[in-house]
Amino acid sequence: MSTLRSAKPKVPSVSSSDQEILAAAEDILRARLKRLGVIESPADAPDFLRMRLGGLLHEEFHVLWLDNRHRILDCQRLFTGTIDGASIYPREVVREALGRNASAVILAHNHPSGVAEPSVSDRAITKTLKEALELVGVRVLDHVIVGETCVSLASRGLL
Repeated sequence: MSTLRSAKPKVPSVSSSDQEILAAAEDILRARLKRLGVIESPADAPDFLRMRLGGLLHEEFHVLWLDNRHRILDCQRLFTGTIDGASIYPREVVREALGRNASAVILAHNHPSGVAEPSVSDRAITKTLKEALELVGVRVLDHVIVGETCVSLASRGLL
């Protein structure tokens, strides 16, 4: 997804003990998110998404599936890519949305470079997914890009 060609900061390798710590942190945040039960605003999800995606050395595209009251149905990794991109297939996203009976989604992916600024391709796939999901009555609430920080496309008016 990221098309930045500038020099990328070196990302330290993640040891197995670091992976265990990150997995435990993700479990804690997942439990907290599930205890909340509802996404009141897209700002409720970034901490969870940062733990889930922040330490990866390759891009992954995840979807937080929500019902019509924004209660959390599931968080799913849909696509795995390389160090600077992942192929996203709208047909598969729509199929999964229908299979989970989702009414709304929060899209998320990481930039292993650490730079969370949305690229042209990030904006394009967000627009494509929003249009495809709207056809089946599923609202896209946000697309969060995880790097050293999290960037919400909704908060920037890019949805």
